[in-house]
Amino acid sequence: MNEPTRVLVTGHNGYLGSVMVPVLQAAGYEVVGLDMGYFRACTLGADNTSVPEITKDLRAIEPPDLQGFGAVIHLAALSNDPIGNLNADWTREINTEGTVRLATMAKAAGVRRFLFSSSCIMYGMSEAAVVDETASLAPQTEYARSKAVAEEALRALADDRFSPVYCRNGTVYGLSPRMRFDTVLNNFMGSAFTTGRVEVHSDGTPWRPVVHVQDVARYFKLLLEAPLQDVHNEAFNTGVESLNLQVREIAEIAVDAVPGAQLTMTPKPGADQRTYKADFSKFSRTFPNFEFQWTARDGAQELYEAFRSIPLRFEDFTDKRFTRLRWLDHLLKAGMLDDRLRWRTVQPCVA
Repeated sequence: MNEPTRVLVTGHNGYLGSVMVPVLQAAGYEVVGLDMGYFRACTLGADNTSVPEITKDLRAIEPPDLQGFGAVIHLAALSNDPIGNLNADWTREINTEGTVRLATMAKAAGVRRFLFSSSCIMYGMSEAAVVDETASLAPQTEYARSKAVAEEALRALADDRFSPVYCRNGTVYGLSPRMRFDTVLNNFMGSAFTTGRVEVHSDGTPWRPVVHVQDVARYFKLLLEAPLQDVHNEAFNTGVESLNLQVREIAEIAVDAVPGAQLTMTPKPGADQRTYKADFSKFSRTFPNFEFQWTARDGAQELYEAFRSIPLRFEDFTDKRFTRLRWLDHLLKAGMLDDRLRWRTVQPCVA
């Protein structure tokens, strides 16, 4: 990159965005954030990131909002299955229709690159031993369906002036200023540290590709800078084989990281049995020099040391601010959001 490029990052006040923005800034990018502000106050520790920002609903984006950017990194979404299952209309309007609206206006504004934060969760309960980017999608939830439908709509927009890329992330973990404890390794580590135990409600055999939040930020930067011919309108399972772990392995890693913690397996009816082991060979072939810096064990140790330094209490681990569904439910019950998840008040986020 010869000169700093203006990049719009949607969801910059989220779990991933608040890690990614400093990575882009350090590389010389001029970053502007676009965020509804749902999770602005949901911090665990200090967030020293400061960028110009547009506080706006994806459903209200207008063409002037996209002027002057060379790229859009689209992270903003209702970001997990429980929220999507609570209200399918929210997920469709924000994750699918909001994404298409954003991309359409970005293309009209002359934005060349559009990086879409998608998900391996679209593979659902795959019958294939390993799923690559050509595998049939079998989304099991509204959130997963929203990603699949959005990818299909973005493909229709791709041409020689507009280049979307689909980053099919695994389950993200690791320390962030806007922490989440509703992702699997973060949840297991929070439980191990604050209660001394990890309880797995499935038989532990489902596969999950897991990836550290810092590595996610690094490979988004990589895709932002890649030759267009290598990434144009392409989907990538983003990771390496070693990141495929079974749920029991993830739980054991968490228990091993916390002295004295114990693992309990108590399978229950209705437990999450989605399983997908991702094939990352396309990403490796395209970017042979990229190295994932974090293993799950390294990430668990990072979380353990961070929790000790805070120090993390059980009240923090179970705080509604760090579980996306509970926080949105709080904002709704407090009357700050209406029944379409739009702000009723000018105060964006209060505890």
